[in-house]
Amino acid sequence: MTGEELSMLQKLPLDLKILKTKQRIREYYNHFAGKVYVSFSGGKDSTVLLDIVRQEFPEVKAVYVDTGLEFPEIKQFIKTIDNIEILRPEMSFKQVIEQYGYPVISKEVAYTIYYARKGSQWAIDRLNGKHAYGNHKKYKYLLDADFKISSICCDIMKKRPVKKFEKQTGLHPIVGTMADEGGQRKSAYLRNGCNSFKGTRPMSTPLGFWKEEDIWDYIHKFKLLYCPIYDCGYDRTGCMFCMFGAHLEKEPNRFQLMKQTHPQIYDYCINKLGLGKVLNFLGVKYQ
Repeated sequence: MTGEELSMLQKLPLDLKILKTKQRIREYYNHFAGKVYVSFSGGKDSTVLLDIVRQEFPEVKAVYVDTGLEFPEIKQFIKTIDNIEILRPEMSFKQVIEQYGYPVISKEVAYTIYYARKGSQWAIDRLNGKHAYGNHKKYKYLLDADFKISSICCDIMKKRPVKKFEKQTGLHPIVGTMADEGGQRKSAYLRNGCNSFKGTRPMSTPLGFWKEEDIWDYIHKFKLLYCPIYDCGYDRTGCMFCMFGAHLEKEPNRFQLMKQTHPQIYDYCINKLGLGKVLNFLGVKYQ
């Protein structure tokens, strides 16, 4: 798919987007003879996705990974969802950061820092601006940090429990990611479209050509129940302690909001888990 073709799909009216999304869901469901599940985070995107999937196939299971890092509102919202399986990681966030390091800047940058510290030449070249497939020179200062840095948190806390579940059940995921989110998600959609049937992990992203405003339009049009955390000023509902992208946020950023809305959790992550020290080093305000 070309960027121009994606742009045309993104401009479609909501009703047409819903019809196309249902068509992609049916194709994926039929291809795998119903052995599918919805990856459910409790956020607005997966809430819309689950609603559309179950209009077509009410029996499809939702799968939620409880990392221990979700907003309390998300955990309460999960209780309103029927036919949902809850997975949990084998390590806690505290164990992950102690053993491997903190998730900072982005997955790619944290990954590069982790391996540069281990002496990997490709990572060192990236930090020196000499690698053909990535220039992270402006983040070279992270090598001087007196704390560990790693990108492995998402893998341990989310991906591994899901991979184990998929291996045990033979179910294939339907995921609520959108190309509009940019980065790897846009690249993946341009490469695969809504449905990828091949490879080591087939996947359906039937909302791939939607935009964020479509999600909210759907919620309001159909009066869909959604997690109230969005009404507290948050536009993301991922792991509360994740620092990926925090340096790019306008104030009040996720941690400043957390101080206002969840002061006890804020105190735990900033002071007990050491995120305050990390954010200070990154130059990210959190007070």
